[in-house]
Amino acid sequence: MNPAAPSSPEELQEAFTLFNQVSEQLTDAYRELQKQVEQLTQELAVTNSELRRQLEEKESLSQRLSRLLAALPGGVVVLDDEGRVNEANPAVSSLLSGGLLGEKWSEVCERELQPTSTHGEWLVGDSGRRIVISANRIGEQGGEILLLQDVTEAYQLQDQLQRHKRLSSMGEMVAGLAHQLRTPLSAALLYTSHLRGELAPEDRERFADKALARLHSLERLIREMLIFVRGGKSSQDRIAVSALLADVQQVMEPQMAQHGLVFEVSNDPAGVYVMGSREALSGALTNLLTNAMQACQPRQRVSLSAEVESGGWLAFHVADTGKGIPQKLQDRLFEPFFTTRTEGTGLGLAIVREVAQMHGGEISLQSEEGAGSEFILRLPVSKQESSL
Repeated sequence: MNPAAPSSPEELQEAFTLFNQVSEQLTDAYRELQKQVEQLTQELAVTNSELRRQLEEKESLSQRLSRLLAALPGGVVVLDDEGRVNEANPAVSSLLSGGLLGEKWSEVCERELQPTSTHGEWLVGDSGRRIVISANRIGEQGGEILLLQDVTEAYQLQDQLQRHKRLSSMGEMVAGLAHQLRTPLSAALLYTSHLRGELAPEDRERFADKALARLHSLERLIREMLIFVRGGKSSQDRIAVSALLADVQQVMEPQMAQHGLVFEVSNDPAGVYVMGSREALSGALTNLLTNAMQACQPRQRVSLSAEVESGGWLAFHVADTGKGIPQKLQDRLFEPFFTTRTEGTGLGLAIVREVAQMHGGEISLQSEEGAGSEFILRLPVSKQESSL
């Protein structure tokens, strides 16, 4: 039922008054709402302008970063939280083959990279190129940025410098070298000259054996000189330490027994590997053991052992209970052509040091005169990792 209409002028006036009040309130509310809309529109325009400016800045920054990545001489690889390649700059394609985007980095490493004896350095396929890879986390996003640097030329320059140093060292010791060559050669000539006369068969055989021994000594000296000058260049293989120790033990055990020495080999590090040349490392350990054998008297002791140290290092210990090395001579032991034996070439320990450095390691000595010596050859342990 509809409400009754105003019946008197007073009621009608009151109704109009009420209507005007409501109309004014609505008008004020509309004006306030319009003002708020205008204010929000202005604020939205300012916000949109700021967002547009920020977007343009980010696009500009992204373009600058892209140009910077493209211009970098080193390779840059961006991995997502699953280890897949999200981005790679052009320099990467000059170091690694194939399209990398979307690939698992671990698969790329397994396919194209080989670890070296130096942590963080890798060989690229069969090209002989050497790169250094460093990894950095991307905040809390879980990804990584990898930096790839080609250090092949630096290694070549370093090798040339080392070669020049070795040649310079040889040049400074020409007189000593001439003496080293002349002594076995003169002895061989002397023994062979006796063969020209009438000799009993046993004397002829004796002189021939002595001449042959001197020629072998001369051959060994020349071979060691060549190894020293070349810096012990060799292949990069993954070598089981236990197998290396077994090789050396097989070579040296008969010689130790012939000298009447007690020879102990501790072959414990199962499952431990090093990168490098098996022949060069075997030769270095054999050289150290030969020196230890020559420093001992019968019934004295020579030992060879290996142990894994902290920081990813493997230490070979060659110890003897022989006469020891005077302190004044210890600093010169690794100098080329320095020897305390008349029959020595003076290159053995110099070559051992070259081999150690070639494998990213070092050689040290602990000795006390009259109480024996211990040489410690430290090498980095090989970590067969396919990813970083």
